[in-house]
Amino acid sequence: MTFTVTIIGRPNVGKSTLFNRLVGKRLAIVDDQPGVTRDRREGEGRISDMRFRVIDTAGLEDTLDDSLEGRMRRQTEQALQDADVALLLIDARAGLTPLDEHFAQVLRRHETPVLLCANKCEGAAGQPGLMEAYGLGMGDPIALSAEHGEGMIDLYQALLPYAEEAEAHEAINGVDVNVELDEDGEPLEEEAPNRPIQLAIVGRPNVGKSTLVNKLLGEDRLLTGPEAGITRDSIALDWEWKGRPVKLVDTAGLRRRGKVTDKVERLSAADTLRAVRFAQVVALVLDGNDMLEKQDLTIARQVIEEGRALIIVANKWDAVDAKQEALDKLHDRIMTSLPQVKGVPVVTISALKGRNLDRMLDAVLKIYETWNRRISTSRLNEWLYAMTEAHPPPLARGRRIKLRYMTQAKTRPPTFAIFVSVPEDLPESYIRYLVNGLREDFDLPGIPLRIHTRKGKNPFAPKS
Repeated sequence: MTFTVTIIGRPNVGKSTLFNRLVGKRLAIVDDQPGVTRDRREGEGRISDMRFRVIDTAGLEDTLDDSLEGRMRRQTEQALQDADVALLLIDARAGLTPLDEHFAQVLRRHETPVLLCANKCEGAAGQPGLMEAYGLGMGDPIALSAEHGEGMIDLYQALLPYAEEAEAHEAINGVDVNVELDEDGEPLEEEAPNRPIQLAIVGRPNVGKSTLVNKLLGEDRLLTGPEAGITRDSIALDWEWKGRPVKLVDTAGLRRRGKVTDKVERLSAADTLRAVRFAQVVALVLDGNDMLEKQDLTIARQVIEEGRALIIVANKWDAVDAKQEALDKLHDRIMTSLPQVKGVPVVTISALKGRNLDRMLDAVLKIYETWNRRISTSRLNEWLYAMTEAHPPPLARGRRIKLRYMTQAKTRPPTFAIFVSVPEDLPESYIRYLVNGLREDFDLPGIPLRIHTRKGKNPFAPKS
C-alpha cells in the first residue's frame, strides 16, 4: 500500500462495484437503488502488482446543510482531502448529467488530482456517454466496466505515476515498500501476537454504535444522527489500544426479521452477520433505557452460536434514572436467557460523553485472552478424573459409561474432545455438568465452550 485513491461520483454510478473490484472482495453493499452507501469504506486495493488504499464514498449530493445527505457529503469531502488521487466516476450509459458537470467544477478547483472514469462502458450502449465525458474538460476519460472488470489495464496506467511518486517518497524516508502482504494487507512476517483483535460493534438500530466508534477513534469518522438505520455497510477501521492493534467494525443495526422489508436492509443485515462470523470479540450495544429485548437476545445467541467472545455494553447510561435497579434487572435477564455464557462481561458506558470506555476495552482484552486460552492435556485428565469421581456418568444398557480421555482440540473458542465408551448415550445434562465445571475450575467465564464426544481408546495408552 503506497498511496490513497478515493472514488467520487453522484449516486448510483457504480462506485461500490468498482471498490469491490479493486479490493477483490464483495465488501461494499451493491444495489440498483441509489444512495446505498453512506459511510466511507476503506480497503486494500490492487491492480496487478500495484497496491494502494482505496476509499468508497457516498454519492455526492448538492446539499450543504445538516441533513443526512449534507452529513454524507462532508464525509465524502473528508475522503477527498485524504486522497492522493480521486476517481470521478460517471455512468456512461446514462450519459453526462448536470450533477456530473456541477461536481466536476467542484473537483476542478480542488488540490487533489482527479482522473475521470466512465463506468458501464461494456458493449455499445456506453459509447455515447463516453464521448460526452470529454465535454467535462478533465482530460481523456478512462473507459471502465467495474462489473465485468474491463478497463483495469487503462486504470493501472493512469494510476502508475501516483504509485511511482509515493514509492519514491517512501524510499527517501526509509520505508520498505516491498514488504509482502497477506490477503488482509498484513505483513507476512508479522508475528501472531501483533495481529489486530477483530472487534465488531453490533446491536439494534439507533443504540449508539457509530457514536461509540467515533468516540474511540477521537474523530467523526462515521455518520451519526437521530435517524435510525444510518449505517448500512459494515465499516472496518484500524485502531490501537494500549499498544495492541484493534480492527473496529461498525455494523448496521439488526431489527427483527419480520420487520425487514427493504432489500438494502436485508443486505445490510447479511453484512452484519458476516462481520460477526469474522470477528473475534463482539460488543453487543444496548440502549440503557430499553435493555436486552427479544432482538438483543437473538443477536447475542447468534454471536454465541458462531463461537465468538461476547461482551454486553449498556450505552446511554447517563440517561438511566434507577441505575442499580436497571443493572440488577439486566444481570437477571442474562442469567436466565444466556446461561450458555455464564459470566459474560457487562459494562455500562456513555458513548456520547466518553464515559467508561476504558473499562469496556479492558473487558474486550480480558475476554479475548480467555477465548484464546489453552489447557494442558495432563491438567484436563486430572480434572476429568476428579469430576467423574464426584459425579459418575450414568448407566447405559446396564453398564457404566466410561470417560476415558480428554484433550483440548482447539481454541477460539476453547473446544474439547472426550473419548467415551458409548458417546451416543452420554446425556446432554452430563455434558452441561462438565462445561460448568470447566468454566468454574479453569476460570473461563463469559465465553462459549464446546465439548465433543468421541468413541475410541486413549491414544496414549500402551498397546496390548
